[in-house]
Amino acid sequence: MKTFLLIHGAWHDGRVWDRVVPLLTEAGHRVLAPSLTGHGDRAHLLGPDVGLDTHIADVLAVLTEEDLTDVILVGHSYAGMIVPAVAGRAPDRVSGLVYVDAMVPADGESVLDVMPFTQHLIDAAGSWRIPPMDGFFGVTDPADVEWLRPMLSDEPVRCFQQPVRFDEAVVAAIPQTHVHCVGDAPGAARRPVPPGARVWELRTGHDCMVTAPGELAELLLKAS
Repeated sequence: MKTFLLIHGAWHDGRVWDRVVPLLTEAGHRVLAPSLTGHGDRAHLLGPDVGLDTHIADVLAVLTEEDLTDVILVGHSYAGMIVPAVAGRAPDRVSGLVYVDAMVPADGESVLDVMPFTQHLIDAAGSWRIPPMDGFFGVTDPADVEWLRPMLSDEPVRCFQQPVRFDEAVVAAIPQTHVHCVGDAPGAARRPVPPGARVWELRTGHDCMVTAPGELAELLLKAS
């Protein structure tokens, strides 16, 4: 049995994985999909001081409080900034990393470095909080849009401005899988993956856990 720790992207909350979680548990694995500070059941904690470091601490706390080991750490989109920092600080607990249409930073980079267009979102917001982008992240089916809508909320600017810090050699030693969504809607900026990393494609939009949960679950199981 493996443990999957599923980390949602910016503007979302942990419920976005609800279509994937039962598919992994039915295969005999333990699955956790927490909401990061400022989202979902932790929305009341939203504030200008919430940043990338806050979210890294959130995930590290789950690892330690639940005493998780042999973890497949899965990060979607913005959470690609989170998973290497967590893995670098707790490599004894993480057995695999999966980047789901995710940002792939180097040590010392911020979201603004990985995806410079996010500066336009910050400028347009004009405050410490950025509303969700239009387009519902590649989700086009009206029923899926209505299902996703309540899970979306503002993201603090600090999440995009803070740099991530991690030991690149330690993280590179952990097996990596990268899932690229190649539907009509663009996903996170593509960057070269490390040597030896697996790369798979899904013919769907950015929020593949909503639009293609079965296909994504199959890939996650292969990654384990």
